[in-house]
Amino acid sequence: MPLPRLRPAAGLLLIPLLAGCFASSGDSSASGSSGSGDGGRLRVALAFQPTENYSPYGADAYALSRLGVAEGLTRLDANGAAAPALAASWTSEEDGTAWVFTLREAKFQDGTDVTAEAVAEALTRATQAEPAPSVLTGVKLTAKAVSDDQVQVTTGAADPVLPLRLTNPSLSVFSPKAYGDDGKVSPVGTATGPFELTGTTGDTAATLDRFDDYWGGRAQASGIDAKFVSDGTARANALRTGDVDIAESIPVAQVASLDEGTAHEVNTVRNTSLHLNTQSGVFKDARLRAAAREAIDASAVAEGVYEGYAEPAEGLYGSALSWASGKRVAPTGRAKAGDTVGKSITLATYSDRAELPEAAQVLQQQLEKAGFDVELEVRTYARLESDLLAKEFDAAVVSRNMLLDTGDPVTVLASDYACDGSYNLSFLCDRTVDKLIDTAEAQADPAKRQDAAMKAEAAVLGTDAVIPLVHLKVVTGTGTAVKGTALDPYERTLVSTGTRR
Repeated sequence: MPLPRLRPAAGLLLIPLLAGCFASSGDSSASGSSGSGDGGRLRVALAFQPTENYSPYGADAYALSRLGVAEGLTRLDANGAAAPALAASWTSEEDGTAWVFTLREAKFQDGTDVTAEAVAEALTRATQAEPAPSVLTGVKLTAKAVSDDQVQVTTGAADPVLPLRLTNPSLSVFSPKAYGDDGKVSPVGTATGPFELTGTTGDTAATLDRFDDYWGGRAQASGIDAKFVSDGTARANALRTGDVDIAESIPVAQVASLDEGTAHEVNTVRNTSLHLNTQSGVFKDARLRAAAREAIDASAVAEGVYEGYAEPAEGLYGSALSWASGKRVAPTGRAKAGDTVGKSITLATYSDRAELPEAAQVLQQQLEKAGFDVELEVRTYARLESDLLAKEFDAAVVSRNMLLDTGDPVTVLASDYACDGSYNLSFLCDRTVDKLIDTAEAQADPAKRQDAAMKAEAAVLGTDAVIPLVHLKVVTGTGTAVKGTALDPYERTLVSTGTRR
């Protein structure tokens, strides 16, 4: 006989990261259950076009998460801790190499039950994806059903943040019919969230309908019509003219033009940084990386470009993380600046975040003043990414959510700065950095993990492979009739069951 399904319980792994909580643009139900009202369809403008046909194993997973389509066993709560989602509770076994997750009663959008077998298959498929989701970098994960409503997830080595890892949208759970023999995943009508993806128009638009059998309660909006609009000014104009109800990532230059009460800001864990290519070209020389660092004035970017919606970076971890400033370690071992005269570099960035090209122009001027000859390359992110990862540029201005993969401060260090990191835009491979990241990853105690992360941060900054510029606030635009937009510092949620108009 199947065991009774458990109802929501408190998460068992608590790692407080942020002071404060998710904000709602005028309604307390932003992340709560819906009421009996039946709101109209929401019109939403997202900043980043899908580049992988809505595959959950890459960046498109975050669009599925933000639109309320897909979810996993756990989610991030307001304090950055792992909280129940499809799993109601979990326990650690076998010295931290195994965890058992007990499922709640839930249905897939195709009408079938969420079972332990289905969850285990979904997680197994994620481990087999090519390329593997970045959240699984360095992790040997296996999953199996141990009862009708319990899944055991094991890792090759103890993983103290596994419940946090499973919050990643790339580890969302889909019904068995979603998975093709070719390794592709169709999220259309196969996820578990409050909104069901019903159709797409290439990389420009998507249609979603309310999923009435959602375990968390019936959404108040009847559906969502999403547009992918990479131009920030166009998103702001669409909100101003009433063509959309919600527009994410409003450029700071457009905020003043919006109607009163429609711009909502939230401190985030997102940085803008200058990454220097340590493997080829000019910045293979640590002395020239040091020269670039000395040339950069981050306050000019914060004040001149972001107009008060950012602050000069203190490091990789900003003030939105209340613990970071008290634990910061000063970088050591930096090289002395070398001669920049006649050194030509190509500086790249993308236009999807409207401030980045302007920030890059400021850096171009500062670097040229220091003696570099700088060519600026600006594209959309979809057109830039492949060359960015192929070492085609000497430097890149990039916006990065520092807790994107898991909500854990160590995970992004491994993906962005370790030798085998999956998103290592500086192509850094430093033995000392890798050792410190490994040490941090092994820490189970939250405070000790934070301490170890800050030591690794100092080592990364000591290489001058990355120059942090600013810590960001993000502005979301909402129409005056919209209630319950989720202003998420982790940028994983935009609409919820309580979002309506």
